[in-house]
Amino acid sequence: MGTAPDYTHNINPEHALKYAIQNIRGDRAQIIEGVIEPVTPTWDHEAAAEAIRDQIKPRVRELGCVTGSGNLDLPGSPNWYVPDIAVVPADQAKGAGALLPDQTLLIVEVTSESNGDTDRVVKRKRYAEYGAPLYLLVDRVERSITLFSEPGHLGYTRAEGPHPFGSPIALPAPFDLSLDTTDL
Repeated sequence: MGTAPDYTHNINPEHALKYAIQNIRGDRAQIIEGVIEPVTPTWDHEAAAEAIRDQIKPRVRELGCVTGSGNLDLPGSPNWYVPDIAVVPADQAKGAGALLPDQTLLIVEVTSESNGDTDRVVKRKRYAEYGAPLYLLVDRVERSITLFSEPGHLGYTRAEGPHPFGSPIALPAPFDLSLDTTDL
């Protein structure tokens, strides 16, 4: 009786996991530190994201960019994120299956009861590690908003906030606009 061939020596676990996540039928999913999580935002979660998207959209167009919740790959890690909003140059978005965080101009995450710590801690750290220049955290549980900037391998070195909802928050260049956070 022979033994079955061992095919596992040629399999890259990171690539296998990311391939699987891209080929799930039905709902979208992301990978957070190696754990597959479905992306199923509620309507109030979507309303908060839409309130931000509506305010930044004119400037995003002027910059030749698009907003979306496309896939972000974090190579060399077991992470594949689906942000609530990412602002990326339109030419990079065309035909891209996934982008890297450093290819964005802004990433926005809106917390939920179930993922608040992921957005506050894990994603904030990983987005900084992977060079996302601006990370806006809309914390619906804490009812606050914080803008993180100046990314590095140890995290963001600058934080503007947390500010309570209703306080304006300034998005720096290239946006140069103030967000109204009243309706978040």
